[in-house]
Amino acid sequence: MTDSPPRRVRVRAPELVGKGGWLNTGDQQYTLSDLRGRIVVLDFWTFCCVNCLHVLDELRELEEKHADTVVVIGVHSPKFTHEAEHAAVADAVERYGVAHPVLDDPELATWKQYAVRAWPTLVVIDPEGYVVAQHAGEGHVHAIERLVTELEAEHEAKGTLRRGDGPYVAPEPEPTTLRFPGKALVLPGGTFLVSDTTRHQLVELAADGETVVRRIGSGARGFADGSAEAAAFNEPQGLALLDEAAVVVADTVNHALRRLDLATGEVTTLAGTGRQWWQGSPTSGPAREIDLSSPWDVALFGGKVWIAMAGVHQLWAYDPAGGTAQAFGSGGGTVAVTAGTTNEGLVDGPGSEAWFAQPSGLAATADRLWLADSETSALRWVDLDGTVRTAVGTGLFDFGHRDGPAGQALFQHPLGVTALPDGSVAVSDTYNHALRRYDPSTGEVTTLATDLREPSDAVLVGEDIVVVESARHRLTRLRLPEEAVRVESVAHRTRRAATEVAPGRLLLDVIFQAPAGQKLDTRYGPSTRLLVSSTPPGLLLKGEGAGTDLSRTLELAPGIAEGVLHVSAMAASCDDDTDNPYPACHVHQQDWGVPVRLTEGGADRLPLVLAGMDDSAG
Repeated sequence: MTDSPPRRVRVRAPELVGKGGWLNTGDQQYTLSDLRGRIVVLDFWTFCCVNCLHVLDELRELEEKHADTVVVIGVHSPKFTHEAEHAAVADAVERYGVAHPVLDDPELATWKQYAVRAWPTLVVIDPEGYVVAQHAGEGHVHAIERLVTELEAEHEAKGTLRRGDGPYVAPEPEPTTLRFPGKALVLPGGTFLVSDTTRHQLVELAADGETVVRRIGSGARGFADGSAEAAAFNEPQGLALLDEAAVVVADTVNHALRRLDLATGEVTTLAGTGRQWWQGSPTSGPAREIDLSSPWDVALFGGKVWIAMAGVHQLWAYDPAGGTAQAFGSGGGTVAVTAGTTNEGLVDGPGSEAWFAQPSGLAATADRLWLADSETSALRWVDLDGTVRTAVGTGLFDFGHRDGPAGQALFQHPLGVTALPDGSVAVSDTYNHALRRYDPSTGEVTTLATDLREPSDAVLVGEDIVVVESARHRLTRLRLPEEAVRVESVAHRTRRAATEVAPGRLLLDVIFQAPAGQKLDTRYGPSTRLLVSSTPPGLLLKGEGAGTDLSRTLELAPGIAEGVLHVSAMAASCDDDTDNPYPACHVHQQDWGVPVRLTEGGADRLPLVLAGMDDSAG
């Protein structure tokens, strides 16, 4: 055994540059040299991305445990046009309780300098200013925590570690009644129940939509059943009436479904364990024993509570014990996947074959379950037989504000959908700050209202529609107009520059190095998996499909100028401890959508870092 520090690939860290400037620093601007002596973890994120939100939660414990040595810096790198607005980034930082400095990089300058290709990506910089690790996706914080401990010891011994308070400065709290509310529900008595997401509460408002009747939840982030005062939520979102007496709540960051007794205010847990679902976890079983992943909305459809499981790009359902409404309060029942494969994208068909991308809003009618599929900027539905279909939307990279025939219309990251009495649906078109309408009888999309601020849900009240204006912290009542407001058509594509690759053979290399102290888990067969597809499908002549090798030679069609390579990689590693019969194991997973442009002289290798460093890059 040796006391010498481990040898690592070290690359000088590029400077942190962002035109939007810094948040959570008390207006102080920082450079990497200002942070010398500290271990810096860069979190490349964008606020639309549920996987990025998972990483924010994973980082909280690391930040607390190593507060005097580690500085986490969020580098906000937008996907959608709306996310390039500085005010929207500032809202998101508060909305999700980000307790570290954030660099707003609307032009992706730092993203490009660090050769980042996916949200989220974590980069570790040692106290001397060198990059020592990079990880894409979620589930890596255990490895980073171990690396941090090694770096602390190594640089303490060298005299290059500087302990002390970090640069984070908490913002002043705002005295609004609601703070970034998520979803709303009209209760049987005519009042509103609103998920006050950032304050970890539910709020009942009078029929005027403003006067507080009561608050449910302590207001502290947590997971506890009990009375209205004692119960705790963690960024709750979706709400649905179970019956006249109770509401089901999508308790998003607790990965759980909760039940609110309307008469007593008592909160109980219907489904979920509080742990996040990971690949390989059970996908059906007793509701209180199965892990969930960021449930964002709920709706009753076909006698079950359907769940928009944003965290794994699926729909699930909670089935009460005995299949009766009375059983919703019994604490029994089961949960199971109803549609989606966990692959992120837009694919219609039978539920078991469909792909979703962060479904975030649900609305049920007698024969359809409508859903807002936010990352594909799509409006979709599920038939009674479980078939998934798309009304509006084309995929992960096309979005905008365009009315007209459904095949040409565009949304931008919608989070809510509301069934209207005439059979049409209203879409809370969140990043367009608009309320839109799709009419199945005509196939047309129109705009009902603009100048809303990040609308995330809407409910019907007579001839009015009440919109949750999340970023204005209020409910806004609108009259449903006879005719839609005309707006200028705008189309966008994701802001990332395409990677130039040569037509013909392309080596796809997913980089995975098991974290220190771990090894690949081969107890049950291959520990890695790679799934590759493309848009358009004809882009790939060879190399499509699933396999266990993380390197694969693709063949790109020379007649196609540009497209997107969809890559999903997974690797499982376990603690390398021969004395422990039950080693701790971890799943590392990431999906990439890589825009490519075919050009003579382009790259013949495409490296994607899942975990570790691409040694051949230098």
